[in-house]
Amino acid sequence: MLTGRNRARLIVGGLLALLLLYFFFRGVDGRALGAALASAHPGWLSGILVSAAITYVLRAWRWGALLLPLAPVPLGRLVRVTVVGFMSGLFIPRASEIVRPLLVARSHGIKTSAGFATVVLERVVDLITVLTLFFVYLYVLPLPAQQRPEPLPLLKAAGMGAAGLAGTALVVLAAFHFQAERALRLIDRVLGWLPARIGAALGQMARSFSHGLLVLQAPLSRWLLIGAQSMLLWLAIALGIHCASHAFGLALPFRATFLILGFLTVGVSIPTPGMVGGFHEAYLIALTAGFGADRNLAAAAGITLHAVTNIPVLVVGLLWLSGEGLTLGKVQEMTDDDDREDPR
Repeated sequence: MLTGRNRARLIVGGLLALLLLYFFFRGVDGRALGAALASAHPGWLSGILVSAAITYVLRAWRWGALLLPLAPVPLGRLVRVTVVGFMSGLFIPRASEIVRPLLVARSHGIKTSAGFATVVLERVVDLITVLTLFFVYLYVLPLPAQQRPEPLPLLKAAGMGAAGLAGTALVVLAAFHFQAERALRLIDRVLGWLPARIGAALGQMARSFSHGLLVLQAPLSRWLLIGAQSMLLWLAIALGIHCASHAFGLALPFRATFLILGFLTVGVSIPTPGMVGGFHEAYLIALTAGFGADRNLAAAAGITLHAVTNIPVLVVGLLWLSGEGLTLGKVQEMTDDDDREDPR
């Protein structure tokens, strides 16, 4: 049973998805879209599937490096938890960020809030990596011949703004960890205005969260590894995008995916179920406004890329979900109580 808050979130997310899909399909010719989908090259489609599988292994491998100061978690276990978590997020926006730390906490003695801190840090590292590729595309590599000049000034300004936000987030996380006692004293004073039970629970969660940032104290070699893992991860995602373009005859060079990644990062941040709508519209804008691609071909590529990367995760995640003792209803319950107390 959905709570009022989560019911409202799902309704709003669904309406956003419908609105974005309206913009996505507006101006697309149905027959041309169908013909494009039927003409997709099977070899390039296989490349999307392979790159998606590699992506989840790399996500799990990197998460293991972030979790290592808390507990060593086998790669196989991390892959399973990662797939189940991302599958849950297809149904319930942001569920992955809750399900993954909870599942690891069950079996490896990690506080849930500490595990959640590694997920937050993971998102910051993702953003920094995408922005690095975005910077390399705009300022280092030669622009593709298909690149349209009109959006470049806006893209450069947006990239600088996003870089500022990512840097600020990393500084705040580092300050929270390295000045933990001072930060926690301030938090305790603020929480003192709340009822004792709620304040105590939130205070414990804040301390666990700070503990989860232990990886910030890791030696340079560990951070070089995490940086390399992140670059491999996002190059694998870029490979899937590259395969999708070529499956529909959109012969863009590989470096063009670095720009598309920036658009998709914004699109998938919109909280719609299954990233539907936000992903599609962001991909379409990147291909048509950025490179002048045919709208029907770009729409076909976006639909296919989203489906091929997510349907296998949906199927495998549902198969593994029961093995974790969960149902989608239980996953929903996990996300219902934002103020739950960490049991460990």
